[in-house]
Amino acid sequence: MIRGRPTFWLLTAALLVLGGAGLGLWPRAAEAEGSPDYSKVKGPDECAECHKKEVAAWKETHHFKTFTDLPRAKEAKEISEKLGLKRIKTESVCLDCHFTSQAKGDKPRPIAGITCESCHGPADGWLKRHSEFSGKKKETESADERAKRWADAEKAGMIRPDNLYQLAKNCYSCHVVPKEELVNKGGHAAGSAFELVSWSSGEVRHNTWHNGGKENRDDTPERKRMMYVMGVMVELETALRAVGSATASAKYAVAMAKRAHAARKELREIARETKLPEVMAALRAAHSASLKLSNESELTAAAEKVGEAAKEFAAAHDGTKLAAVDGFIPGPDKYKGKVAQ
Repeated sequence: MIRGRPTFWLLTAALLVLGGAGLGLWPRAAEAEGSPDYSKVKGPDECAECHKKEVAAWKETHHFKTFTDLPRAKEAKEISEKLGLKRIKTESVCLDCHFTSQAKGDKPRPIAGITCESCHGPADGWLKRHSEFSGKKKETESADERAKRWADAEKAGMIRPDNLYQLAKNCYSCHVVPKEELVNKGGHAAGSAFELVSWSSGEVRHNTWHNGGKENRDDTPERKRMMYVMGVMVELETALRAVGSATASAKYAVAMAKRAHAARKELREIARETKLPEVMAALRAAHSASLKLSNESELTAAAEKVGEAAKEFAAAHDGTKLAAVDGFIPGPDKYKGKVAQ
């Protein structure tokens, strides 16, 4: 975890959006810019047709409850008033992180809280393809056919757990608040004290599909090692971009500079223990730009290099040789929320 960092809350403790193994918030990381394509959102009922146990677990989470709880929260109302927003569920500044929306005419309409598609991407293009077993039964689909099916689904916008970089980017796209005005004018917290392993291993964990729904098992040590290192790298990339985008010497810029500094410190510890070339490259890139205002081009370039290093890390490693980071990884006592059984 990022040690020594102050705890940031997204609106209120009761509304914390707890990260998950399938995980995160709205997939801005999968979009070139701005909001997702609401016309491609199918809604959680479509997923529930096959993923009954996973959807049952989701209904016990803050991801699910934010749909009704957020508009009633005192803190949310205060932020809305400061920003001049009339209704939380009709203002896009809130929709992309706190709700799942569908197109209604030329406007988005929230249909649920943070859902499957918030984490895995609007499903219209990939929903059928990802589950069809290439027109066969699961047992008779060949390895090549399966690989092609998943490649097609990803090309159509699906964010799969195997794409660890994209998965982490998705989480941090909201857990590090992406809009300066929300913080400086609205009084919104700059982000949550998010850490990928602990926030993905608690109440939103739904690792049941590949073991017949018998057990909501924890991730393997190898997976946790990969998630931990990836989380720090993506935290750093996101914070660098945020500092670069800041326009005023105010709360947002200060908070983001602190996040970037803390992530650089954490990455140094990982580099010291692992000597991984991808981690070293990310660290060099992060120190190539000063954490200051009016430095967007350098900070963005540094963030790009950190992101590329993170992708190379994901491609080159599977966690089996990363036992050196085990001492950094949060244990079950740090998991966020009660795991669904």
